[in-house]
Amino acid sequence: MNAEQDAGLALDAVVRRGGFQLTIAFQVAPGEVLGVLGPNGAGKSTLLRALAGLTPISAGRITLDGHLLDDVASGTFVEAAGRPVGLVFQNYRLFPHLSVLDNVAFAARAAGHDRARSRRAARQWIDRLDLRRLSDRRPAQLSGGESQRVALARALAREPALLLLDEPLSALDARTRLDVQAELRRHLSEYPGPCVLVTHDPLEALVLADRLVVIEDGAVVQQGTPAEVTRRPATEYVAKLVGLNLYAGHTEGYEVVLADGGTFVMAEYVSASDVLVAVRPSAVVVSTQRPSGTSVRNTWPGVVSGLTMLAERVRLDIAGQPSVVADVTAAAVADLKLAAGAQVWMSVKATDLEVYQHTADGTVTSPADG
Repeated sequence: MNAEQDAGLALDAVVRRGGFQLTIAFQVAPGEVLGVLGPNGAGKSTLLRALAGLTPISAGRITLDGHLLDDVASGTFVEAAGRPVGLVFQNYRLFPHLSVLDNVAFAARAAGHDRARSRRAARQWIDRLDLRRLSDRRPAQLSGGESQRVALARALAREPALLLLDEPLSALDARTRLDVQAELRRHLSEYPGPCVLVTHDPLEALVLADRLVVIEDGAVVQQGTPAEVTRRPATEYVAKLVGLNLYAGHTEGYEVVLADGGTFVMAEYVSASDVLVAVRPSAVVVSTQRPSGTSVRNTWPGVVSGLTMLAERVRLDIAGQPSVVADVTAAAVADLKLAAGAQVWMSVKATDLEVYQHTADGTVTSPADG
């Protein structure tokens, strides 16, 4: 391989911790932010530990800019202290007895630099992250957003070839998180190396990441750009994460016969194949009378099983074949007298169905047209 092909992070490995196994493969280019999403227990922490050198892989290899960090076949394993990796923890892990300046300088000292050089590097990053006025403060005197910036400055002061972010905004309150998201995105856009962001927050991943990998039960279930993942979720977990209804089925001409009951009519003919169908809750029209006319090709009955207020909308859980989550206005709830147990009709236009296939590598594709 040439230097350009070697650049960045490449991982193709199996990691075992106790009875848990993570099987994962991806590449992250220089300057790219990869967001890793997954529920608790999916393997996100195991992945971070493997990349940071805290847990050796059990099979495969990890390379960074063409250099082996971990390779089972050759017996290569670079300890955490020897890896050019900057890590920002979710609770920041700042030293309470050190000032901001000394906290940031610690990373460079740990990399083997002398005190003077470490402090010079620390001051540069303190200036870049607008922390100069806080240089002499201790962590207990900082706000959540300030602590997050100090933790990022400390990670970058080491001049890492790889940046790892572990739930970097989870310790912040909702208002602060929105402000810090935009600021963190700006700093990440200036970082020249590959960055891996681990989170369970879909908004955080959408705002900060260039590309997403979703893991469940120790395996990659989906990967792609944020737009691809949010538009075409591959699993029920991802669908709930991005707020979509998701159904598995098999195409028969213009119809999709759903695995759990029910049928959708599509706008276009598709040759026989197993597919997924995604439906936006806002695309579901709810009424108390069966719609008349033929403009809507998908209409079926159901029973309201739950109502939840979401800002200016009301989310309805409706049992039927298929069951569905629908978003309606508060006025519609009042006008239609909707409540748990209410009998309703649901309608979805054929053009509002997103029909696609899920491949073994976690990507999604459009089904082949007949």
